[in-house]
Amino acid sequence: MQGHIKSMAEVLKALGDEKRLKIVKIFASNNNETFCVSDVAKQLGISQPAVSQHIKVLKNIGILEENRRGFRVFYKINSDVLAEYRKDIDELFKTAFERCQYNFSCDKCPYNNNNNKHQ
Repeated sequence: MQGHIKSMAEVLKALGDEKRLKIVKIFASNNNETFCVSDVAKQLGISQPAVSQHIKVLKNIGILEENRRGFRVFYKINSDVLAEYRKDIDELFKTAFERCQYNFSCDKCPYNNNNNKHQ
């Protein structure tokens, strides 16, 4: 569980920024389209370098995919990864209100990534 919690903390941290949530919304609500950095910058009214940094964070957690066309890079949402994170977040909240049957002994927990039983 400790490894899973750490990875979920990284995802939640990446999603914990208002601009990044807006970027996810832009991509998710237009999931058949691709956008370049300048498209997103125009929609949000922020600089291209700022958008590039936000996109880098979202790419690092797998929510956005890139596709190079010549000198331009276009991005699209990875709906499968986003759906998997949603499932993980739902599970996180569901289990947050359950008593830990392993008394927080992560080495005994089947959700511990070190035991490779839950990814």
